[in-house]
Amino acid sequence: MRLLKTLLFAILALFSGTETSMAQPASLDPENTLILTLKSGDVTIRLRPDLAPNHVARIKELTRQGFYDGTVFHRVIDGFMAQGGDPTGTGMGGSGQKLDAEFSSAKHLRGTVSMARAQDPNSADSQFFICLAPASYLDRQYTIWGEVVDGMDHVDAIKKGDPDNNGAVSAPDKIIKMSVLADKVAAAKTGTGQ
Repeated sequence: MRLLKTLLFAILALFSGTETSMAQPASLDPENTLILTLKSGDVTIRLRPDLAPNHVARIKELTRQGFYDGTVFHRVIDGFMAQGGDPTGTGMGGSGQKLDAEFSSAKHLRGTVSMARAQDPNSADSQFFICLAPASYLDRQYTIWGEVVDGMDHVDAIKKGDPDNNGAVSAPDKIIKMSVLADKVAAAKTGTGQ
């Protein structure tokens, strides 16, 4: 039932034009859709393999391994972005596999999901951020790999960090679970749950 509710909300968001940042897809491809479960509810992210195929493949691989489950949003700056995906929760960790940049002409708008990185453009690993507002100064400098199509209100509800400490969050909110929608659909069909 929860899966059906999530799908219904995602479809409604596609037709309502609310909460989204980029051009709307006609439908969601379950293999290229993530469900990010937060304490306040589910966030639906449309993956963009057309922009960043290697990043999307790696994000899905890590998601299917359960890598993101329980990780925190360690850096959240009100009016800018929420950053997570670090297993250490410090902003210094990752999966141990660097990715070459896949910059595109896509824009960092509200709801854009993009890779965090160090100064080296090819240093992205597992950390990512979701834009809370447009950030055009990031365009063509960070790899965009997805967009929130439903549940941006749940992203907005993520605990904010200290603005005087680069957005560091004390007792940060967690990603309860991150799933590829195709896996949730398959599990629902077989009755194995996910």
